[in-house]
Amino acid sequence: MVPVLGPRDPFPTLHRALRRPNGLLAMGRNLSVGTLIEAYAQGIFPWFSEGDPILWWSPDPRMVLFPQELHVAKSLARRLKKDDFRVTADTAFGDVIRACAAPRNGEPGTWINRRMITAYERLHTAGVAHSIETWMDGQLAGGLYGVAIGRAFFGESMFALRSDASKIALVYLVRQLERWGFGVIDCQMKTEHLAAFGAREIRRRDFIERIRGLVAQPPVPAPWLVESPSRPVERPAGITLR
Repeated sequence: MVPVLGPRDPFPTLHRALRRPNGLLAMGRNLSVGTLIEAYAQGIFPWFSEGDPILWWSPDPRMVLFPQELHVAKSLARRLKKDDFRVTADTAFGDVIRACAAPRNGEPGTWINRRMITAYERLHTAGVAHSIETWMDGQLAGGLYGVAIGRAFFGESMFALRSDASKIALVYLVRQLERWGFGVIDCQMKTEHLAAFGAREIRRRDFIERIRGLVAQPPVPAPWLVESPSRPVERPAGITLR
């Protein structure tokens, strides 16, 4: 039985999450900035369709990417050396999340519905949700967005209108997070696309143990700035990777 939460009810302990569907924990609450921060800090995220109640998830195992384990294919490495694109952060969050929400491959829509867009735009205004944008010929060609709490990053979605645009954004993000001392990037569910970049599954309890210390560390102030991934990684002093 999935518990139904009132506006101020705490989230259930994660061991109560269902095995089928994997990770379904609760329904209800709301999508306020405070609720979303509380959820992500515990390894919980919202995922539901338009017209459905808010559903909260914490799957086991959990797909993660450790920044130092990033794998860049040779073809992508060559693409990154070209000077025909520009990468920015936090300059077009609304455009990025709406592009991520657009139908793909003949599908009628995605889980990024109107309530989710509004909620994450509020998170962005609060300096918690961030976007990475790839520009080609002066146009937004691809990007991604996610949530940062302390030194843990929780990836949400990515899109590409031109070849390699979202991959470029991902490499820039991962290398920048490594410089800032982020210990883990949450990818939520397993995909072969992310596995090709070095992401792998770990047990949920190991994931929670890792983020517990990371979310308590000081955040990187918004808006973010990203540098070339070819710049040497120099982690900040006083940041503990767990």
